[in-house]
Amino acid sequence: MASGFFAILDDIGALMDDVVVMSKIATKKTASILGDDLAVTSEKTTGFESSRELPILWAITKGSFINKLIILPIAFLLSAFLPWSIQYILMLGGLYLAYEGVEKIYEYFVPHKHKESNVQDDINQKDLEKNKIKAAIITDFILSIEIVIIALGSVIGHSLFMQIVVVTVVSLLATVGVYGIVALIVRMDDMGYKLMGMNVNKKSLVNRLGVLLIKALPKVIKSLGVIGTLALLMVSGGIFLHNMAFLHHYFAAWPSLLSEMLIGLIVGALTLLLVRLFMWLKGLVFLTK
Repeated sequence: MASGFFAILDDIGALMDDVVVMSKIATKKTASILGDDLAVTSEKTTGFESSRELPILWAITKGSFINKLIILPIAFLLSAFLPWSIQYILMLGGLYLAYEGVEKIYEYFVPHKHKESNVQDDINQKDLEKNKIKAAIITDFILSIEIVIIALGSVIGHSLFMQIVVVTVVSLLATVGVYGIVALIVRMDDMGYKLMGMNVNKKSLVNRLGVLLIKALPKVIKSLGVIGTLALLMVSGGIFLHNMAFLHHYFAAWPSLLSEMLIGLIVGALTLLLVRLFMWLKGLVFLTK
């Protein structure tokens, strides 16, 4: 009995070792997407009052966990029974990411004119928070699909149990890691003020570090907005580049970053044009009624 018990423990230990090894491999393959997810998420969770940053981030984090709970079972079922459908789902997600990235660029050069409203500022702020949380969760859903599919692809050929454990571990690490880092970023100024309050000597290293954190936050936030937009285009471009053979062949000699960016821009511009055309036609139909 004892020998059988220890044999079971050995099997469990060996299984856990395999899970750790495969999780490391899957995490490395999704590293670029995780970096893009970090940039996009950071950009979407900044620009609010200090007291609202963490509640908003927590709301998005909960939405991210719910996204994973939805995506993971569907991904395992599709991988088992409809593997061909995964490519089309990824490309639909790529369309949305490209559209969002190009729309940000369009809004920068052609800002929307917002109608003046007599609604109180606190109500506007609540609406803004809800809209930004919703947009962040939708974007997280698309990026989560990409992360899950890439992680799943790294363990194809292994048992279903191994696939479930490894991809689940990678998904949870992605959510905790990304949103944990974002929480640190959005609280940089608070950490800076606390460091400054620890020492009255303005020339001390602690005080200088606090000042550096405070001054760096606006620059970090601004740069994350740019990086997040570029990340959306690169992720979407990468989806089309790696899933459409003729694009992969045509851009084979191009640097990957340049080709992904260009494809993302082209796809996003075409999608934005179609959306604008649809809205214009919809407006015409409404006016004729």
